[in-house]
Amino acid sequence: MPLTEVKIKNKKPDKKTSKLFDGGGLYLEISPKGGKWWRFKYRYAGKEKRLSLGVYPDVSLKMARERKDDCRRLLADDVDPSEHRKATKAAREESASNTFEVIAREWHSRNCDSWTQGHAARILRRLEKDIFPWLGKKPVVEIKPKDVLRCVQRLEDRGVLETAHRALQTCGQIFRYAVITGRVERSPTADLKGALAPVKTKHLAAVTDPVQVGELLRTIDGYKGSFIVACALKLAPLVFVRPGELRRAKWEDIDLKTREWRYLVTKTNTQHIVPLSKQALSVLKSIEPVTGNSVFVFPSARSFARPMSENAILAAFRRMGIEKNEMTGHGFRAMARTMLDEILGFRPDLIEHQLAHAVKDPNGRAYNRTTHLPQRRKMMQSWADYLDDLERGAEVIYTFCAR
Repeated sequence: MPLTEVKIKNKKPDKKTSKLFDGGGLYLEISPKGGKWWRFKYRYAGKEKRLSLGVYPDVSLKMARERKDDCRRLLADDVDPSEHRKATKAAREESASNTFEVIAREWHSRNCDSWTQGHAARILRRLEKDIFPWLGKKPVVEIKPKDVLRCVQRLEDRGVLETAHRALQTCGQIFRYAVITGRVERSPTADLKGALAPVKTKHLAAVTDPVQVGELLRTIDGYKGSFIVACALKLAPLVFVRPGELRRAKWEDIDLKTREWRYLVTKTNTQHIVPLSKQALSVLKSIEPVTGNSVFVFPSARSFARPMSENAILAAFRRMGIEKNEMTGHGFRAMARTMLDEILGFRPDLIEHQLAHAVKDPNGRAYNRTTHLPQRRKMMQSWADYLDDLERGAEVIYTFCAR
C-alpha cells in the first residue's frame, strides 16, 4: 500500500533499522535514533543498486516520488541514475572552478611576465573594475555574446569608448585561452565584431613637408629656453624614439664610443638599439658636462633624480609659437616614418625596426634587436645628414631609392 504523510509521521523508530515501502523501488529507511532517509532500489546491468533521494521531512513524500520517477525515466533510457548523479556533480564542480574570473586570473598570471608591470596592472585593474562584477562568477560555458556585450556597453554608455574596445579585446584573449585549454568550444566574442561604435583615431600632429621641416629645425635651433630642454629638442628628430623614452633616457644605456643607445622599450618590454649619428653624438657630448653625473640624460629642472617632465617638450613648442595641431613630441616619429620611406626611399622594414615596432619574419617570429643593424646605422646617418640639409634651407628633394 502506498505511503501517506500521516503514516510516515506516526511511524516510531524500532530497535533496528526499519523500512516503509511506497512502491516502484521507493522506500523510507528509519534509523533507531529516528532519522528518516528516502531510498530508491533498482537494478542496472544485472546488479541491484540503491540511491539516496534525500532526508524526510526536508524532502517530502511528493518530492521523493518525483525524484523516483526521474530515476525511472533515466533507467528507461538505459542510464544508471547513480552514475548520472556523479557525472552531474562533477560537471557542477568543474563549472564552478571554471568561472570567467578564475580563467581570467589564470590567463593574466601566465602572461604577465611578458608584459611591463604597468601594463599588467592596468589590465588587471580594468578586469576587476569593469568586467568581474558582471561576468566574474559566471561559468565560461554559460556566458553568451549578449552577456559580454552588455558588460562592455556599460563602458560605452559612460563615454569611455576606447576603454570599452580594450575591455572587449581583453575578454576575447581570455576566451581564446579558455578555448585552447579546453574549457569552452568557442569564444562568444567572435560574434561581437562591429558591435561597439568605432573609435575615432586621433592622429598626433607631425610636419612631413621638407620645407616646413627645415623651418621647424631652424626654430628649434633658435630655442632660448632651458639648455636641457634645448638639447632634448635637438635630439628628438635625430633618434625619433617615443617621447617617454627620450625624456627617461639614462646615461648608463648610452655608449658614446660604440655610438649606440640600448634600452628596454616599456611598451613592448623588448630591447631596442638606436644607432647614434654624428649629429646625435654631438648633442649628447654637449650635454654630458651638465647632466653626466645624473642618472638621466635629460633630468627634471627641479631634481636631477627625476626625468624631465612629460610636458617640457610641448611647453617648449608653445613657447616657440608651435601649436599642438602643427607638431607634437610624438610627431617626430611620424615625420621620420613618412620621409624615410617616401623621400629617402629606405625599406619600410628597416624603418619599422628603428621605430621599435613589432616586425616579424616569414615564419611569424619577431626579429631581435640587432636585425639589420648595419643598414639601420647607414639609415640613421643619412637621415641626420638630410635634416642638416633641410635646416640649412637647401632645396633637397631626394628621389633615389635606398632599398
